[in-house]
Amino acid sequence: MTEAKKIRPYGSWASTLSAADVAAGFRAPGQIVLSEGTVYWSESRPREAGRVAIMRRSRKGEVEPAAPEDFNCRTRAHEYGGGAYLADGKTLFASSFEDQRLYRIESGADPVAISPEPEIPAGLRYADGRLSVDHNWIYCVRERHAPDGSVENELVALSPTGDSEPRVIATGRDFYAFPRPSPDGGRLAWLEWDQPNMPWDGTELWTAEIGAGGGLERPRQMAGGSNESIFQPEWGPDGTLHFVSDRSGWWNLYRWRRDGAQALAPMEAEFGSPMWVFGLSQYTFLPDGEIACIYSQDGLDFLARIDDRALKPFDLELTTFRPRSLHFDPDSNRLVFIGGSPDRPARVYALTLDGGELEPLSPAPADLLDKDNISRAEPIKIPTAGGHEAHAFYYAPKNNKYAAPVGELPPLVVVSHGGPTSSTNSEFSPVRQFMTSRGFAVVDVNYRGSTGYGRAYRQLLNTEWGVADVEDCIQAARYLVDRGEVDGARLIIRGGSAGGYTTLCALVFHHVFTAGASYYGVADAEALARDTHKFEARYLDSLIGPYPEAIDLYRERSPIHFVDRISSPLILLQGGQDKVVPPSQAELMVEALEKNGLAYAYLKFEGEGHGFRDAANTSRALEAEFYFYSKIFGFELSDPVEPVTIKNLTK
Repeated sequence: MTEAKKIRPYGSWASTLSAADVAAGFRAPGQIVLSEGTVYWSESRPREAGRVAIMRRSRKGEVEPAAPEDFNCRTRAHEYGGGAYLADGKTLFASSFEDQRLYRIESGADPVAISPEPEIPAGLRYADGRLSVDHNWIYCVRERHAPDGSVENELVALSPTGDSEPRVIATGRDFYAFPRPSPDGGRLAWLEWDQPNMPWDGTELWTAEIGAGGGLERPRQMAGGSNESIFQPEWGPDGTLHFVSDRSGWWNLYRWRRDGAQALAPMEAEFGSPMWVFGLSQYTFLPDGEIACIYSQDGLDFLARIDDRALKPFDLELTTFRPRSLHFDPDSNRLVFIGGSPDRPARVYALTLDGGELEPLSPAPADLLDKDNISRAEPIKIPTAGGHEAHAFYYAPKNNKYAAPVGELPPLVVVSHGGPTSSTNSEFSPVRQFMTSRGFAVVDVNYRGSTGYGRAYRQLLNTEWGVADVEDCIQAARYLVDRGEVDGARLIIRGGSAGGYTTLCALVFHHVFTAGASYYGVADAEALARDTHKFEARYLDSLIGPYPEAIDLYRERSPIHFVDRISSPLILLQGGQDKVVPPSQAELMVEALEKNGLAYAYLKFEGEGHGFRDAANTSRALEAEFYFYSKIFGFELSDPVEPVTIKNLTK
């Protein structure tokens, strides 16, 4: 006999998925490295203050730490990091978050620094390393911070033993990425670009001959420019140069021939990703000239192989594949990658090419939620301004033990992702499920400017940040209200970083949402243009306009100048050591909210940067957010939560 459902208002449903589960229940895998039959992956540890560990799985299937238990493997190059380690057999070369030096790590021995001590703390940062064919050099990106605050990016050749000073082999450009030596050791390929371009706007692909001592000779530009984004150059086993380019309007795969670049399986799909981090890998080479690749189309990811220019997707239950994760292990004839699905958090998998057997390599995450209670994504297309369509994933409330009173519609949380040049997908998200299992509906919006839908869609946000993204989030809410899915009087918008800016703009310049949550969101676009790190120092030139020439537009788009227009409660959550969006942004907003007597809550987490990593802080932030909604909308929480101070609530 089926147990009768309990009748409780939306938001008051009891869920087995706690905020602590969300924060610490899953060790998210990151960068994969293969070396001599051993699979390595980085793994975040929320319960260890966000430490990133390096794990390895041997040919015998044994999983163990590959670095000391107190080693935190993170690079701060570009602030977002990525590509923080490489392997040579059982020897690791890894960046330490503490001092940003590169360390050689041998099994059972203490790590030994092989990069010089910087002039200022954490002033020399290394990323995206690759060993030379003779193993005498590590080619990598170095970001050099000087005492006067200036930052220089360059390519260096580093001795794996640390017995000599790093040699600068390319300098003079604003940014570098993807140094990749050819299989014969004779050439190096890499990417470089200058401000105001971001890597998804325009990059250049260069090659050069490798001379004596690891230096470069006779450099040559192969592809790219200010209006073409190149991604992931790699040399095939036969020495043929491959790369991804969006010259057709879509990031497609190419290989270099004597008569120029040849497209492989050209189609309206994305075989590349925005380079927010280093160490990305979306294709790899297979025997007999085949290529395995990850691509996305209409918001969904696919794993496929290319044979004689024909694309053949693998038939897998997985629907998402991480862009930094695809590699081929010739010893086992398997592809290794990070994949997930609507009911499976991401983990490391191996796929046998011969039989198609899919084997998980990393330990299974805890079952955070019963599969019958998982809300699965409904892809939707939303008519929006200018005759365009926006994309989103809708998640209905889902909890088999509860139903709402007759006639009640659920509150809706509209999620605006960060970036803004980024995207959301349909992979199992503990945060989304935390909300849907308590009776909230969620719509996660890939607004204009999101990646995964081609260059033209990406560029629809140019000069329109704070306008087009906000319009699309509003239209997503109205679309679901018109469908009769959600309560139009209880519409919430939340987002982090750039998504926090979208949230603040929506609450200041429009009166659609009845509450909001900003995680380290931008309140003052002008302040961001003046005070942020080098990688994004000119990002707003394309999103809003050149600064200071467009200063009036920056002020028009900055919520901080119009906070008196807010008529909805707001909770702000901020990292105390955030270098991307400094705490001053949130604190200016708090001052204005207090001055105008608006209901708000503000939580600042010391020790956190741009994005929360510590489990206790992540859990507290999520509980505080939900507590805030309960007080604003007047529903009872199913779980006891530490109260949050809400200023001006009675007003």
